[in-house]
Amino acid sequence: MSYYFAKTITDKSFDDVIAAVTAALKDEGFGVLTDIDLRATMKQKLDVDFRDYRILGACNPGLAHQALEAEDKIGTMLPCNVIVQRTDAGIEVAAVDPKASMQAVENADLEPVAQAVHDKMKKVIAAL
Repeated sequence: MSYYFAKTITDKSFDDVIAAVTAALKDEGFGVLTDIDLRATMKQKLDVDFRDYRILGACNPGLAHQALEAEDKIGTMLPCNVIVQRTDAGIEVAAVDPKASMQAVENADLEPVAQAVHDKMKKVIAAL
């Protein structure tokens, strides 16, 4: 089982892809809680030039609440990360597959929540 879903976009700028991802997440009930710019961080902390690479921490409050009610330590896996990175092929967007990550928890009560998030993340990637 793969641990992520991905799609490469070749007809938009990096910033336009970030905007499209944010909008697609919103359409599925997610907000972006964190936005980590690895390019800027690598330059600031290591003086290394790195490609455009952002990690968006996405959260659907209702589903997060359900997951936390089922498993109090599941917060270690929240929020759901979505990466947007420049590659030779274009701008790649990849989202974590929560079914793969939550499988390690071995809590049957999480399965429907993981499935719901899985379905929504698949829609986000497909919408791009």
